[in-house]
Amino acid sequence: MKTTPKKKMQNVSFSSIDEFFEFLPDDELKIVNYLRRLIRNAIPDITEKLSFNVPFYKYHTNICFIWPGSVSWGNVTQKGVRLGFTTGYLLTDENNYLEKGDRKQVYWKAIYDIKEIDPDLILSFLFEALFIDQRMASEKGRKVGKGIAQ
Repeated sequence: MKTTPKKKMQNVSFSSIDEFFEFLPDDELKIVNYLRRLIRNAIPDITEKLSFNVPFYKYHTNICFIWPGSVSWGNVTQKGVRLGFTTGYLLTDENNYLEKGDRKQVYWKAIYDIKEIDPDLILSFLFEALFIDQRMASEKGRKVGKGIAQ
């Protein structure tokens, strides 16, 4: 029986977050660094980990991720940098700021220029996502910490 090799889903494979940053073109790197600072300053106890070759941010569960267009996923080609929320479907988004595509759970905002970033709005989504994470952890009986920078 002849088998076909599994199709590679991504164009890169990083062994560290430093490799990830070295790979990014300057325009994406500026956006990624800005978003990363927002996330890490807002939730100092958050854990940053590469998953699918992009940084995911976890408190009890994955809360959000930063996905630059230069890191592909299958046949999907995107421009800019996506700030995604893993429980986006639970976030309050009355102005439809977040994009949904055909996703049922994960919502994101595509950012093409650092000037487009609204830190207050992103922080409100981030804090709400953290609240959801803590509520879900509490419902599962996990120890829930403060999480938010005072």
